[in-house]
Amino acid sequence: MTSGTSEQEQGVGGISHRTAAWLVYSTLVLVVLLGLLGSLLLLLNHRFPPPSWDILLGFVTFLVVGVLIASRRPENPIGWMFCLIGLASLWEFFSQEYAFYALVTQPGTLPGGVWMAWTEILTAAIAWPLMFFSLLLFPTGRLPSPRWRPVAWAAAVTFILTAVLSALEPGRLLYVPAPNPTGIEQAGGIIELSLNIVIVIFLGIVLAIAASVIGRYRRAKGEEREQLKWLAYSAFFLVTLGVLGVLNTMVVGNRVIEFAVGILATFAVAAIPVSVGIAILRYKLYDIDLLINRTLVYGSLTALLAAGYVATIMAFQGIGSLVYQFPFRALIGQESALATVAATLAMAALFNPLRRRIQSFIDRRFYRSKYDAIKTLEAFSIKLREETDLDALNDDLVGVVRETMQPAHVSVWLRPLSDAGRRRESSG
Repeated sequence: MTSGTSEQEQGVGGISHRTAAWLVYSTLVLVVLLGLLGSLLLLLNHRFPPPSWDILLGFVTFLVVGVLIASRRPENPIGWMFCLIGLASLWEFFSQEYAFYALVTQPGTLPGGVWMAWTEILTAAIAWPLMFFSLLLFPTGRLPSPRWRPVAWAAAVTFILTAVLSALEPGRLLYVPAPNPTGIEQAGGIIELSLNIVIVIFLGIVLAIAASVIGRYRRAKGEEREQLKWLAYSAFFLVTLGVLGVLNTMVVGNRVIEFAVGILATFAVAAIPVSVGIAILRYKLYDIDLLINRTLVYGSLTALLAAGYVATIMAFQGIGSLVYQFPFRALIGQESALATVAATLAMAALFNPLRRRIQSFIDRRFYRSKYDAIKTLEAFSIKLREETDLDALNDDLVGVVRETMQPAHVSVWLRPLSDAGRRRESSG
C-alpha cells in the first residue's frame, strides 16, 4: 500500500474511512431514534407545530449535509461539525418535548424533566458557535493562515463562556414553567452584565469570521473561488432577510411581512449548509455563475415590475380622483377594477422587453469578458458564412480565439485534401 493511498484512507484526526463510516451510521441511528421519540412525545403533548420548528428545520439540513460530507470527505472537519449541529438540534427537540410531557402534560410520570429542559442551554451553546466556527474553516477545513489562530482560540473561549454564563443565569427555563436549577440568584446582576459583554465580544468574532471569508475570496482562484461564491450567495439572502425583518419591526410593523420573512428565513438558514455541501463535494460547482446571473436578472425584474404595478395603479387612482365629476368615474376611480387590470396588462407587456434590457445590462456590467466573447463569436459566425478566402478565415479564427480565450499560443492545423478530394475539386 502506498503512502498516498494510506493518506487518502485517513480522515480527520487520523480516522480511517471505515471508522468514519461507522461514526456516520451511528449518528444516523441516534438521530432517527431522537426524532421518533420526540415526535411521539409531540403527539402526546398535543402541540403542533413544535416551538422553534423553523430553527429545527434549518438545523436538520446541517445534519443531512454533514452526513454527506463526513462520509465522502472525512478529512474535512466541517462535515463533522455539521453532524454535531444537527445532532444538537434533534436533541433539543427531544428534550423540549420530554420536559413538557414530564412537567406539564403528565407531571411526575417521567423523571428529570427540569434537567432535560436545562440541556437546551448546552445544545444552543453547541449548535450556533459551531455554525459560525465552520465558516472560519470553509472550504478547506483549515484556517486561512496561522495568523487566524488567536481568533479561533478567542472564538472557542467566548463560546465556552457563553455556555457557562447561560447555565448560571437565574430565571425561568425557556420552554417549561420551571426555574433554572443551576441559576445563581445572588449573582444575577453580575452574570447578566458578563453575559452581555460576552455577547458583544461574540458579535465581534462573528464579524472577524466574516472578514476571513472575504479575505479568502479575494485571494482565492479557480475552484476555491467558486466554492466561496456558493457561500456568499446563500449568506446574501440570509442577511437580506435579516435586514428586512429589522426594518419591518422598527418601521412598518406588518404581521404579513413578519410571517413571510420568518418562513423565508428558515429556507435561507437551510441554504447555508446546502451551499457548503455543494462547494465541498463539488456537485455542479460551476453552476453558481449562472445562478447568480439569473438571480440578478429576475430579482431586478421583479422589483421593477412591482414598482411599475404600484405606480400604474396610483396613476389610475389619481386620474379617477381628478375626473370624479364625470359619469364614468366608476370605470376609472378607486372603486373599479380597471386600474388593476390595466396595470397587470401593462406589466405583462413590459416583461420580455424589460427582461432583455436588464439581462444585457447585467452581462455588460458584471460579466463583461463573457459578454465581449459572445459578441465576438456572433460577429465571427456571421463572417464565417460570407468569407470564402481560406487564409483570411484562418487569420480571423486565430484572432477570435486570442480575443475570447486569451491562450498563450494559438496555431491552426489544416488537414490536407486526399487525392480523391483533389480530383473532385478539380473536376468541379
